[in-house]
Amino acid sequence: MYKITKVINNNFVCSVNDHDEEIIVRGPGIGFQKKTNDIVDQAKIEKIYSMASQTTLNKLQSLVDNIPLEHVQVCTEIIDVIKNKLDKKLNDNIYITLTDHISFAIERNRLKLQYHNVLLWEIKKFYQTEYQLGLHALEIIKDKLGVALPEDEAGFIALHIVNAQLDTDMSEMMKITTLIQDVLEITREYYKIKFDEDSLHYARFITHLKYFGQ
Repeated sequence: MYKITKVINNNFVCSVNDHDEEIIVRGPGIGFQKKTNDIVDQAKIEKIYSMASQTTLNKLQSLVDNIPLEHVQVCTEIIDVIKNKLDKKLNDNIYITLTDHISFAIERNRLKLQYHNVLLWEIKKFYQTEYQLGLHALEIIKDKLGVALPEDEAGFIALHIVNAQLDTDMSEMMKITTLIQDVLEITREYYKIKFDEDSLHYARFITHLKYFGQ
C-alpha cells in the first residue's frame, strides 16, 4: 500500500516504498483528484520508478510533468527491453536522458525537422549491440505511437545506451566515439592492416578503446 506524498499530475504521483525511499508511481488517472496522504489505487499502477539519488528522482518528476504520458510509457518499455537484452547495469539517468531525447525526436518528426547523426557510421561499427537495440526501439515507437523515426535516431539511442553503461554524458560519448575512430585509423595506417571487424580481437580492441576514452 502506497500513500501519496505529492501529486505530479493526473498520471504520476510520488510515494515512499517499504525502505522509506521516495518513488514515482505511474498509472492512467492515478493522480486525478488526489491529494497528499491519499492511498494510491493499486489497480491503476503501471510502473514504479525508484532512482538511486534524489537529484535523479527530481529530474524525472520534472520530465514526466512536461511530456505526454504515452511517450513515457513507450520509453520505459524500451528501457526495460534494453536492460533485459544487455543484462548490464545502466545508470538511472537513462530514464531521463533517453525519454527526453525520444520525446523531442517525436516532436521534431511531427514538425518535419531532421537532425542528421554525423557519427552514424561509427556507431554502427563500434556499438553494434547497442545499435541493434536502437533499431528495435524505433520498431517499438512505430508500433506503439505510429511514428516512423529515421535510422539516425537508432544511432542516438545507441549512444544513450552506451552512456548509461559508462556513466558519461552525450558530449563525452561523441568525443569518445571520435577518438576510437582516430585511433583505429592511426593503427590501420601504421601497421598497413585491414581489421577483421567480425573477430573477437577487434571487439576487444573497441572495448578497450571505449574505456580508455572514458
